[in-house]
Amino acid sequence: MTDLNKETTWLTTISLMTIAMLAAGVMLIYARSVLIPFVLAVLVFLLVSPVLDFLVLKLKFKRPLAVFITLLLVLVIIAIVFTLLTQAVQTIIATAGQYGQSFANLIDSVLEKTNNWKLTPDRDQINEILSKKVPGLVTGSFGTAFDIIGKLFIVAIFVIFLLAGRDPNTPWSGVYADVINKVRKYIITKAAISTVTGLLVWITLAAFKLELAAVFGMLAFLLNFIPSIGSIVATLLPIPIAVAQFQNPWMVGLVVAVPGVLQISIGNVIEPKIMGTGLNLHPVVILLALSFWGLIWGPVGMFLSVPMTAMIRIVLMQVETLRPFGMLLAGKLPESNSSVNTD
Repeated sequence: MTDLNKETTWLTTISLMTIAMLAAGVMLIYARSVLIPFVLAVLVFLLVSPVLDFLVLKLKFKRPLAVFITLLLVLVIIAIVFTLLTQAVQTIIATAGQYGQSFANLIDSVLEKTNNWKLTPDRDQINEILSKKVPGLVTGSFGTAFDIIGKLFIVAIFVIFLLAGRDPNTPWSGVYADVINKVRKYIITKAAISTVTGLLVWITLAAFKLELAAVFGMLAFLLNFIPSIGSIVATLLPIPIAVAQFQNPWMVGLVVAVPGVLQISIGNVIEPKIMGTGLNLHPVVILLALSFWGLIWGPVGMFLSVPMTAMIRIVLMQVETLRPFGMLLAGKLPESNSSVNTD
C-alpha cells in the first residue's frame, strides 16, 4: 500500500509539473517583451550591486549618490558596448558589397573550370543572387545584437528601480543568497573567459591578416556566452570572408582550425577548472535548456539559458517534493530510499 501511495504521489507530481511547465511556457512567450528586459536587468543588478554596497558601507556615501554612481557605471558600460557594436556594423556594411563581388569573382573562376565537365550553369543568375544575398547574410548576423541594444533603455529603467530598492545594510540570506552568489560567480567568470577568448581569436585572425578580425573577435566574445553551440558558430563565421579574401583552401582551413582549437581548449579544459562545480548542471540539461529558452525567447534566451536554469534548480532543491527534479537537473538520480518499487 505504501508503494502504491508513493507511485500515486509521483504520478500526481509529474502531471502537475508538466501542466505547470506548459502554462509557464505560454506565459513566458506571451510576456517576453517585458520579461526579457527584466531578466537582463536582474543580471545587471546582481553584477553591480556589490559596487553600491561598497560605496554605502565602506565609503559612507549617501544611498541616492551611491545609486547614481552605480547607475552611471552601468550606462558607461552600455555605451561602450553600443559603440563597439555600431563600429562593427558600420565596418560590415562598408565591406559587404566588396565581399559580394569577391564571391562573384570566385564563382566565375569555378564556373570556368566546370566547362571541362561540359556543365553550363547560368553565370549571370548566380552573380545576381550573390550580389543580393551575400551583403544581407553578412549584416544579418548583427540583428540580434541590435535587438538587445534596443531593449537596453527598458533594462536601464528596471536597473534604476532595483538599485533604488536595494538596502546595503540588509544582506541577502537563505535561498536568495545561494542564487545570487552562484549566478554572480558564473556571470563574472564567464565574462572574463569570454573576454580572453575574444582577444585570442582577434589576435589569431589578425596574425593571418584576415580582414574584419576585430569584428570576429567581438562575435567570439558574445557567442561564448551561449553554451556549446556558441563557440562552434564563432569558429565557422569567418569562413565566407576567408574564402573571398584568400581563395586558398589551406588558409581557410587555418582560419577555422586555429581559433577552433583555442576555443575548444578554453571551453573544455580551462573553463571547467575555473568554474569548478559551478552551477551544478548536467551537460545534457544545459543543451536542453539552451533549446528550450532559445525556442521561447530566441537568441537572447540562449544567452540567459544557463543562469535561468540554475536559478530554477536552486529553487527546486528548497522544496522537498520537488527536490528529485532538482537532482535530475544536476545529473543525479534520486536517492534509493525515495525511489518507487516497481516489482
